[in-house]
Amino acid sequence: MLKITGLTKRFDNFELGPADFSLPRGYIMGLIGANGAGKTTIIKLILNMLEPDGGEIKLFGKDNIAEESEVKQHLGVVFDNNMFVDAWTVKDIGKALSGFYRFWDDRKFSALLKRFELPDNKPVKDFSRGMQMKLMLAAAMAHDAKLLILDEPTSGLDPSARDMLMEILLEYIADGAHSVLFSTHITSDLERIADYITFVDSGKLLYTGSKDEFVDGMRAVKGGPGDLTPELKSKLIGLRSHAQGFEGLIRAGDARLFGGLIIEPVSIDEIMVYTG
Repeated sequence: MLKITGLTKRFDNFELGPADFSLPRGYIMGLIGANGAGKTTIIKLILNMLEPDGGEIKLFGKDNIAEESEVKQHLGVVFDNNMFVDAWTVKDIGKALSGFYRFWDDRKFSALLKRFELPDNKPVKDFSRGMQMKLMLAAAMAHDAKLLILDEPTSGLDPSARDMLMEILLEYIADGAHSVLFSTHITSDLERIADYITFVDSGKLLYTGSKDEFVDGMRAVKGGPGDLTPELKSKLIGLRSHAQGFEGLIRAGDARLFGGLIIEPVSIDEIMVYTG
């Protein structure tokens, strides 16, 4: 579905890569990292909105640059801000997109609008943040996109809107023919729905693979000021020191080395905090 090999991009004060990861058909991948880590840069490179300095991106087995027009027929994109003309209504958007996408389905678009309870006669500029996200999602799904790419779609949404989005994405991949690349810093969403995780920090990929292996393979360790020997410190992936001692991130396989110290499971969010 998506295969990235040796991807690099250099800016004056930031460098991405080299990045290598892939997303198979029928799964959801969470693209995680702090703001500014490189998540949006990766998405813009996939969409050919930025030119890479090196590497290759394949979508559906096709080069994303050489075969851009064909590739984008099968992509659906949801950004964290409105991408439509402010004065357009839902009807205007449907009319415009039906002329671009070969597989546009007016009935499916109308059904999604009804499900999302979106009015068809209001300009997009009058939509709330949640309504705009639902509109972009409806447009992305109405042309039978095989891959959905979402860039921080839940940022600023209330809990009920986020729950609806999670439910829709799980339905979307249920047939095994569709996939989702989901960029977010709200990791609780990914705890619920992601199959894979790609973790970006300061432009470097720290991990890509199974979400369960990512979480299950890490542990938090906590101890007092005198508990952290140089040997143990060398095993830490991340460290937070305080007056009462320390908290650190270790690989699950190293837990036995920390003897009687407190060892606890960790969440995706905690892993990001420890490594940030």
